[in-house]
Amino acid sequence: MSESPPGKPRYRIVRGMRMPLGFPAGGLESGLGYRPSPGDIFVASYPKCGTTWLQYIVWLLMRQRPLAANDSLAELFPHLEEVGAETVTALPEPRLIKTHLAFGLMPYTAEARYLVILRNPFDCAVSFFHHTTGFPRHYDFAGGSFAAFFECFIRGEVDFGGYFDHLLSWHEARTHPNVHVLTYEAMQADPRAAVTRIAAVLGEHAQAAVATPEGLEAVVRETSVEAMRRDQRRWSSERPAWATGFVRLGRVGDWQSLFTREQLRRLLAEFDRRLEGTAFAALWPDVLAAARDRAR
Repeated sequence: MSESPPGKPRYRIVRGMRMPLGFPAGGLESGLGYRPSPGDIFVASYPKCGTTWLQYIVWLLMRQRPLAANDSLAELFPHLEEVGAETVTALPEPRLIKTHLAFGLMPYTAEARYLVILRNPFDCAVSFFHHTTGFPRHYDFAGGSFAAFFECFIRGEVDFGGYFDHLLSWHEARTHPNVHVLTYEAMQADPRAAVTRIAAVLGEHAQAAVATPEGLEAVVRETSVEAMRRDQRRWSSERPAWATGFVRLGRVGDWQSLFTREQLRRLLAEFDRRLEGTAFAALWPDVLAAARDRAR
């Protein structure tokens, strides 16, 4: 079943969840039934929150070779809900698995590791908009407006559900010893510290890759925005020539390019309503302050 309201992105509906049109319907069903192994490493996120960046850091630390121009991260580090359990089960161990599932739907075992990357909702919304317009075969939204996409985003009517529902699911899980929460903004501010922390989570093999200053710099350099803008077929299927790159700007604050004051006020109100009293409410003080100032 697909949904196609006028002027809005189209999605495939699977088990009540919006999915990209190009994803096979059986991928989500199969992925939800995946039984994780103790060595599995999951990179979990809401869409457009730094998933591919974190995946590539994990890939370099665990496999310790850069991707060639003809490599595909989607094959080597696949998306569970797209490819399904059988494909993931066939991966070499330790399995590297991408997911956009909320924690309540996540195949979970206390022996696997879950690296979760969070991003402020303002930059997430803008990045998600560019992603959605740039994949016509997945969303049929080429030429769509940010105003139309924003209405979908704030209502949670986008692929993988609502931003705040997803975020709060991981708030509940954040104290699990095998769940490790990072933020896009902190990683941007100090990528060396971020890579070092991720290596510590992944263990001795990963730590060996960054045990020297030269090793650490190699990973930071290879996962920089400038390096990841090259050979972008490594990260995604082909996008139209007119579309922005899959790896676009890689910065904090791009929300200022598209948000109106009224949109800021509405998303700030939703942020305050949903996150009041939670630890996650304090994750982005600088971004929130700038958004509140601009919304006046």
